[in-house]
Amino acid sequence: MTDHPRPPRLSIGLPVYNGEEYLAESLDALLGQTYEDFELVITDNASADGTEDICRKYAAQDSRIRYLRLPRNIGAAPNHNYVFTRCRGELFKWASHDDLYARDLLRTCVEALDERPDVVLAHSDQAVIDGAGQVKVPYAYGLATASPHAPERFRSFLFEPGGDDFYGVMRADVLRRVKPHDSYHHADRTFVAQLVLQGPFHQVPELLYFRRDHPTRAERANPSKRSRCVNLDPRRAGPLHPTPRLLAEYVWGFASAIQRAPLSAADRRACYRHLLTWMTSRARPGAGERVEDRAPVDPGLLSLSVDDLVAEREGRTGRQT
Repeated sequence: MTDHPRPPRLSIGLPVYNGEEYLAESLDALLGQTYEDFELVITDNASADGTEDICRKYAAQDSRIRYLRLPRNIGAAPNHNYVFTRCRGELFKWASHDDLYARDLLRTCVEALDERPDVVLAHSDQAVIDGAGQVKVPYAYGLATASPHAPERFRSFLFEPGGDDFYGVMRADVLRRVKPHDSYHHADRTFVAQLVLQGPFHQVPELLYFRRDHPTRAERANPSKRSRCVNLDPRRAGPLHPTPRLLAEYVWGFASAIQRAPLSAADRRACYRHLLTWMTSRARPGAGERVEDRAPVDPGLLSLSVDDLVAEREGRTGRQT
């Protein structure tokens, strides 16, 4: 009888579509992590560029990679959900094909989860970088997601500018308790709200995650709410999904998260009150501010080099203007 190898502790799911421009850099950064007990599952959404060749080349060189090519483009949201179903680890992280990850990102997040059994998600401080890997906007994480009180975590998540918790390291069993990622306007926010209501987050106070902002990033390439939702799921195209419906589903996503969460009656009522207050405050200036749209910060003010922190960045020109 053949013994099956032990599943890796951590699974990284990387859904991708036409990501040839930055994919190799991101794969180098993930494969160069100081924490090595992981699998990297790539689900290619029927890319039409050089993505497949890049993925097959890396998979042939590193046994931790599994490359799965879908026969057609099912949309970003279904692809994110699909890659999770193909992962085996007790911990899980989504990765983006264009972001960069410092060598110690996975190790520090896994250690945080091991040290704090009540924490459901761990991530690090973050900065926005440009196409060349130069820091544009380092930003502080100000959310109260570490609070032991679910209503306070939810209130803070609704009202305060946050980070990229969606790309944190999560407990896979918690992820299975929540509804999969949907495709209405800001569905990623309601998805993370579900996790916020499941338990506390931990923010590692080190700058280890770098979100790349560039003209071809999905949010930039699809400027309207409708086009972003169609990118998430092609089934959103057509008259059955007008913008008012996409916005209504966004609000209902928060209400549904509260309804499904393991809360006491008092905490559930408090969360509904916070949601009602948020709904009546959406006209407040800055309420919908994106991190990428904040005023740029001079990279010289930050004593940090992305090239020094991220694997395989030696010799790159990320620090040049």
